[in-house]
This record gives sequence, structure tokens and C-alpha cells, in this order.
Amino acid sequence: MTWASLLLTDTSPNLRLLVFRELFHRPPDDEEVLELEEIREQDPIVIDLLSFQSTDGSFRSRDGSHDGWFNIKTTSQALLRLGYLGFSSEYPAIRKGAEYLFSHQMKDGSWPVPKAKTEDEMGDTYSMIPFQTGIPLRGLAAAGYATDPRAEKAYEWLLQQSLPDGGWPTGVKDEQYVFPAGYRRLPHSRYGCRTNTSFAVSALAFHPQRCMSEECRKGLDLLLAQDTLQASNLGHEVAKIVGVEKDRGFFTYFARYDIAFVLDLCWRIGANLEDDRIASMVEFVKELSGEYGLWEYTAYPGVSRWISFDLLRSLSRIDRDTDWISLEPVTPFQPYPRQPRRY
Repeated sequence: MTWASLLLTDTSPNLRLLVFRELFHRPPDDEEVLELEEIREQDPIVIDLLSFQSTDGSFRSRDGSHDGWFNIKTTSQALLRLGYLGFSSEYPAIRKGAEYLFSHQMKDGSWPVPKAKTEDEMGDTYSMIPFQTGIPLRGLAAAGYATDPRAEKAYEWLLQQSLPDGGWPTGVKDEQYVFPAGYRRLPHSRYGCRTNTSFAVSALAFHPQRCMSEECRKGLDLLLAQDTLQASNLGHEVAKIVGVEKDRGFFTYFARYDIAFVLDLCWRIGANLEDDRIASMVEFVKELSGEYGLWEYTAYPGVSRWISFDLLRSLSRIDRDTDWISLEPVTPFQPYPRQPRRY
């Protein structure tokens, strides 16, 4: 038995369709591809997600509550999921969700700063946080709206918030940058925040041209500088996207360093195996695969096949033939450096 037979016997028609498209590269007119396209909306993942869409196009949280931000984050995550499953911008639920998000976009291309108190205790003190635009833009881009003129305007706003060193800051309070909390410090960046940088780079990675831009590559270079090989977090982002893990938090969204997420960014942005940091990640991931070439997600075993598909796609697309150049050395990660003794 191989990974192929295990993935193609999964109950989700969308997972099987992704395997045919992304791993086996079947053409659009392939008989099995067409058959799966006919039944993909019957997938429980899709049925469950669409049950939370309101008539105005927004998506509610699973408990029916608002996310405290006009449902911008919840709707963005829904579009991210539909895009991940392979639905295009022509899909009615995506069109309605996208128009809802664009209805909250401001004149300068950004979205409003989340004002309601959340678990991250933002309150009303920030005048700018990069993820105020990174979150909705990521969802829109994943769902096929990256080149929409309204999204392009959002990209320009997001790029204007980047730091000279290539990262994105925690935000601005009283006209000053805010230092990031230790768990999301960005290596080699004084003010760089890993959460905001991850949202920004991920949004750029879904754009057909901007994914290769200098700004996008500099952001990824800084994310790769963190020397953190942790098996326990592998696939955590995919588990959130498909709705198994909860996607709570704003600043805390990327609290865990997920190698699978970073490898996904690598192939989208064009980073290659000539980079020792990426080569070590690939080797580490391969060593974690099981007997049949799959990876196990112990917290929720049911999502293991989704994570295995994601990793297999990344490993098959990272090569040595791109023009990637790395400038950042690997830095062992230490959330809160030890303070020297006073005596």
C-alpha cells in the first residue's frame, strides 16, 4: 500500500480531486477529475462551511457569534478554505464573500484596525497593524482575487507598512513601532513580528507576479532564519484551514512555527534546496513520514491525509532551479533571552 492509494480512498472528493490535480497533474478533461468536480459540493467540509454564510456574503463563527471585527476574519478564513479546496473566484459563495470583504475596504486600500477587545487585548490603542489588511487580502488572494484592482490597492498599502529589513512590524501606537512579544520575534529584525510577516508573505505568495517580488522574498528569508524544527507543530496551519484546529487569535494566530506552512511558502515564492535551511527542513520532514509515506497528525488523526497531501505537494515542487538568494543566517530561536545576572 502506498500514499497514493491511501489518499485516493479518502472520503473527501475535494482531497481526491486535489491529489489528481496537484500530485498526478491530470488534465481538466480527465474522466475522474470531471466526476469528482460533479460531487465536490457534497463534501461535508463544504456543506458545513456554507451553512455559516449569511445572506450578505459574510461568514459567522461556528458558535454563531461575530468575530468582533465585522466578521472580516471569519469571512477571510472561509475564502482561504474554499480557495485551498480548489474553488475559483467564479464560485458563488466566494463571490459573495469577496464582495462582503471589499465592502469594508477603506479608500487607502486597507481594512479597519480591529477595535474590539480580543483574546490578544488589542483594544483601541493601535493606529496600524499590518494584519488588518494581511488577513483579508490572504483570503481574497487564495480564492482567486489577487489581481483584482481592489486587491492590488491593498497590496500597495501592505507593502508600504514593511520595514527596511524586510519584515512587518507588530504595529504602530502613538506614532511609534511596537516591539513584538518574545514568542513572535522575527530574527534579525528589531521590530519585525513573525505573525504580521507571515500574513503579509502568505498574501503575497498567492499573487502570480508579486510572489517573486523582492519584498516577498525578503520576508520569507527572515521567516526561514528561525531555527525551529518541531515535529509537534507540523501541519498545524493545514489543520486550521480545513477546520479541524481552531483559528483563534490575531497576534497569536501564528504562535506555533509550522514547517509545513513555511515549505508551502517556499515553493510558491521560488525558494530552493540550495538554501541549507530549506534542505534541512525537507530532510527533517522526510524523516517524519510513516511506513506508507504519510505524516500523522496525532491531535486529530483524521486530518493526517490532508497534511500529507500538502507536504507531498510542497516536496514535489521545491527544487534547485530557481534564482533564490538567501542573505539571512539561521538563528536558534529563543522567545525570551536569558537576562544576565546583576550580581
